[in-house]
Amino acid sequence: MTEEFPPEAATIVQRHIEEEHGYLSWLNTQVDSIARGRLVLTIPYDEKLTNTVSPPTIHGGIAATLIDTAGGIALRTMFDNPLSGGVATINLNVNYLRRASGDLTAVADVVRAGGSVGVSTITVVSTDPEADEDVAARTTPATEWDDAVATGQGAYRLFRE
Repeated sequence: MTEEFPPEAATIVQRHIEEEHGYLSWLNTQVDSIARGRLVLTIPYDEKLTNTVSPPTIHGGIAATLIDTAGGIALRTMFDNPLSGGVATINLNVNYLRRASGDLTAVADVVRAGGSVGVSTITVVSTDPEADEDVAARTTPATEWDDAVATGQGAYRLFRE
């Protein structure tokens, strides 16, 4: 069972991502859930994020942004005080599996949070824009989802205070 993340810290992280962070706020990034060692983020479909093909598909850089961001923030949840210190990406691997045409949801799980380096695995799924489905509410492990569009792993330098 996943240990509860302090609700007051979750509120601050959510507000920062959704309202105060320039780039993530511009992407309309939403925090779906946050727990110790696990984070779920969504970027809703927006035409400004698509490639110029017909039908439009989401640019792969948006999935990479979700992989990097979700992986790093998931590691912050492992800090004694998740609102102090910092995380910097030292290595990022992204595997694109198929095109995305709807909302993107990233599920990040911490593999290891060491003293100075941490590793997260992340799966990004895309909803069918015509379907009415809550991807983040699924109980099936992300690696088994048929709608995965990208997977990745990030290694991060941890700056603990």
